[in-house]
Amino acid sequence: MRFLTPIAVWLGGLSWLPRFLPQIVAIDRLIQRLSRGRLTLLDIAGLPNVTLTVRGRKSGLPRTTPLLAVPYQGRWLIAGSNFGGEKAPVWVVNLRAAEEAEIGVDGRTVPVTARELSGDERARMWQVMLRTWPNYAKYEERTARTIPVFLLAER
Repeated sequence: MRFLTPIAVWLGGLSWLPRFLPQIVAIDRLIQRLSRGRLTLLDIAGLPNVTLTVRGRKSGLPRTTPLLAVPYQGRWLIAGSNFGGEKAPVWVVNLRAAEEAEIGVDGRTVPVTARELSGDERARMWQVMLRTWPNYAKYEERTARTIPVFLLAER
């Protein structure tokens, strides 16, 4: 469904889209439930993605979130952009606390370690991510915080 990718990029860059995040998440969950976990909105949009499962830092319960993920040299890059919101998504705080997680990718579950990138390495990987999702640049403009970038590697 790569023909939908340009539409997804256009929609993802709209400044008012984050207001509808609860509805988007609800639609995504419905799609996942109806497809028995085989399909997400990101799949429909033709974008590379993983389903990140990380334990909640307070509850200890596994929390699962579909995320745009850029494949990079056998690993995956993810960004806690939250559409450029002032707060990082909750999964970022949980991942920082856990450092380990699981991802669903290509129909399999993969245990991963997560390393938050900084400095020149983050800047280089940010450029790699922009080639897949140029809207990250818009999200960066919308927020005063540095959007965290994580490199996920198979354990």
